[in-house]
Amino acid sequence: MALDDRKSKILQAIIQNYLETGEPVGSRTISKFTDLNLSSATIRNEMADLEELGYILQPHTSAGRIPSDKGYRLYVDTMLQDKIQEVEDMKVLLVDKADKIDTLLKQIAKLLAANTNYASLVTKPQYRSRKVKFMQLTEVDENQILAVILLEGNIVKNKIINTVEKLDKETILKLNIVFNTYLQGLDLSEINMAIIQKMKEQAGSYSCLVSDILDVIAQAISEEKNVEIYTSGATNMLKYPELNDMDNVSELLNTFEEKYQLTELVSATPAEDPEKGEIQVYIGSETPVEAMKDCSVVTATYELEEGIYGKIGIIGPKRMDYEKVVSTLHTLMVQLDEIFKKKT
Repeated sequence: MALDDRKSKILQAIIQNYLETGEPVGSRTISKFTDLNLSSATIRNEMADLEELGYILQPHTSAGRIPSDKGYRLYVDTMLQDKIQEVEDMKVLLVDKADKIDTLLKQIAKLLAANTNYASLVTKPQYRSRKVKFMQLTEVDENQILAVILLEGNIVKNKIINTVEKLDKETILKLNIVFNTYLQGLDLSEINMAIIQKMKEQAGSYSCLVSDILDVIAQAISEEKNVEIYTSGATNMLKYPELNDMDNVSELLNTFEEKYQLTELVSATPAEDPEKGEIQVYIGSETPVEAMKDCSVVTATYELEEGIYGKIGIIGPKRMDYEKVVSTLHTLMVQLDEIFKKKT
């Protein structure tokens, strides 16, 4: 028998409240925490139906109710289905948006190189933080479980966790509920000792597993992401005699070709950089890329939307026209803000 909307909301409120407090939940508590605007008597009747259907239980020492395994199962299945549908609904929009942004950023790299007669680079947008959107634990074998972690930006990470003993389905189910309840929407820096302690309390005899699972989540969040970089105008560097030494120019052009060294440049933050620092200037040896020690690099940070950013850079000789380059980047930032509908 499928639950109607009212029973589903009441069951969800019971489970969420029980997960937070660990205490049996009564009708008066439910009336305060839901938007159903129902009397306690009506909620009691609905709870009686839920108990009869096997979704909640009444401990003999309390008038309140707690979720049964069947209730937990419905809660998790519904949550999983909602997440799957959310990803499916967003997929087409995300692909279309990503394609348009990639095209725009490639055009920006080409225009900057053409307008300045220097080399340019533009990075694809990245998230400043990696928040947990959802996670799912699944049994692999008797001594291993698989953690599938969905991070902000729809980044999926799979991690294997070794266990001392076999976990039954009910335990895995409850661990899934605990982790999604407490970690959903949090970045690594926001997972504090108070949250960890609550999770361990909810995990009961399996509290030792909480630390192991948190370790793999931290690893997933902290893993270094490959930064995709678009470049243009590398051959413009051949126009400047001071950069025309055969060995140096070969190394410089190779840097633009291979690109992996450029990640040091777009990831670095000068010590003197004030707060956000829209414009950053690296002169000669200040540049973190060895092949660019005879160059100057000017970069700016663009923001696609809150928490999603990228870098734009112009590379030229140390005698580059700094005023023109800085002015060009400032103008570009204003234009991008308008395109991305951000305030300047």
